[in-house]
Amino acid sequence: MLVFPKSKAEVAAIIAWVNEKQLPLTVLGNSSNVIIKDGGIRGIVMILTEMDHMEVKRQRLVVQSGARLIDASRMALAEHLSGLEFACGIPGSVGGAVYMNAGAYDGEVEEVIESVVVITREGEIKTYEKAELEFSYRHSKLQETNEIVLEVVFRLEKGKHDAIKARMDELTALRESKQPLEYPSCGSVFKRPPGYFTGKLIQEAGLQGLTWGGAQVSMKHAGFIVNINKATATDYIELIAHIKKVILERYGVQLETEVRIIGEDTVGSV
Repeated sequence: MLVFPKSKAEVAAIIAWVNEKQLPLTVLGNSSNVIIKDGGIRGIVMILTEMDHMEVKRQRLVVQSGARLIDASRMALAEHLSGLEFACGIPGSVGGAVYMNAGAYDGEVEEVIESVVVITREGEIKTYEKAELEFSYRHSKLQETNEIVLEVVFRLEKGKHDAIKARMDELTALRESKQPLEYPSCGSVFKRPPGYFTGKLIQEAGLQGLTWGGAQVSMKHAGFIVNINKATATDYIELIAHIKKVILERYGVQLETEVRIIGEDTVGSV
């Protein structure tokens, strides 16, 4: 069952219901940077994209978790607020961005977070200040607690509209020139290993352009795997495993996935 709550109260009601029925609950934002296995997801999937209200309170941008981070950066621009320029091309939801401390071009979500409202899997609503979220590279403590982000407060700085827009235009041009946006993908696949650039490692290992089923290591940026011909999740997962094996054998570097892989294998698969 797929559900789209429109308010905190509806999220709380869904959590109470799944707990009563003892059903599994999977929560997604904009479903970017996710691979869902070919067997699908059992139980209830809650997608928060209907919870996308945003408002400005002085130099704070208060955003519901289902809003796209791109849209939050555009609202900040409209209000002459600086700090979210780095996020102008990140396709995920605000809640997902907090969950994984999303970042790009030397900026990360943790730098502009003031506080986050969450709901626990038991239905308790809590507010965390930034320091309590234990942010690190592509990590927040929410990955351990499994709490669900409801609302985020960004603390931004007053800026000049033209300067903010110029920086966003610059980053958009960079992204379009370097990333394979012309193909469907699950976003950046791997975390950056300390001291290395993932795309460069994959490229130097001769894996750029490798096609596995309908999935291909992007010719434009080897850190991305693109869907060139009706790729299955299994194609992606097997290609990821092959890349990790080759990079470990050749360079002694253990790649970790940034993309979340969830769901079940198809019946009869190994």
